[in-house]
Amino acid sequence: MSVIKFLQKTFYRRITNHTTVNLKIAKRSIQIQPNSDRSTEQTLINPLQHEDYFGVRKLVTVEDLFNARVHYGHKEGCRNQNMQPYIFGCRNGVDVINLDETLEHLFQALNFLSHVVYADGIILFIMHSHIYGHAVEKMARECGEYALTRTYYRHYFLTPDRHAAKLPSLCVFLSLLNNVNQQHSCISDCAKVNIPTMGIADTNSDPCLVTYPVPGNDDSLLSIELYLRLFETCVKNAKQKKKDDTAHAVDSIEKIQ
Repeated sequence: MSVIKFLQKTFYRRITNHTTVNLKIAKRSIQIQPNSDRSTEQTLINPLQHEDYFGVRKLVTVEDLFNARVHYGHKEGCRNQNMQPYIFGCRNGVDVINLDETLEHLFQALNFLSHVVYADGIILFIMHSHIYGHAVEKMARECGEYALTRTYYRHYFLTPDRHAAKLPSLCVFLSLLNNVNQQHSCISDCAKVNIPTMGIADTNSDPCLVTYPVPGNDDSLLSIELYLRLFETCVKNAKQKKKDDTAHAVDSIEKIQ
């Protein structure tokens, strides 16, 4: 299923209905005539009609990825064969990631993240690391989202009461592995309950179950700082864009009088 069809089927169906209700309330409050419904509908903005509505392609370049050491992989003997298409070559026994592939996959992932945030989705950032856990939690808190940096108990997403607990709309993995270099068990659980995922896939990880894998270094300070900065920027930009578009829609209604 394509990105546009997936978003139309899930997030944007809900947000469009919610926006339409708010606009109807706004129309009644400013006493707009009933025959202006068509003009009101034209004020609704559909981000899916734009290729890069949130401008994510302006946020990062190949040079930024190179300077952040994103191209550093693991030793050739640790390579997961499913990462073969994303490997540029091998130098001194260490895999080198193709940054052209990384950049394109990163653009797709950041675009999807921005769309989910714009549609009022819940984002859960996940990384089981004692070194970078605090930075991930701080980033999530500053952009108004959630983080899980401690032990994830298997099948947690499968057991909670759906009426009492709300599952995340998107899970973002800073690494596909846990602290003992095994695949994070939350990835398979997300696949079982149809939660989309995006994550940084190093050369020793398996990206098959991830909706939007981004080939890149997942265990260096510079690369983690770059990912966190990009994620935070995308979330904040999408929320601000949503606020601006809502204000623009209300202003357009007032001009219809």
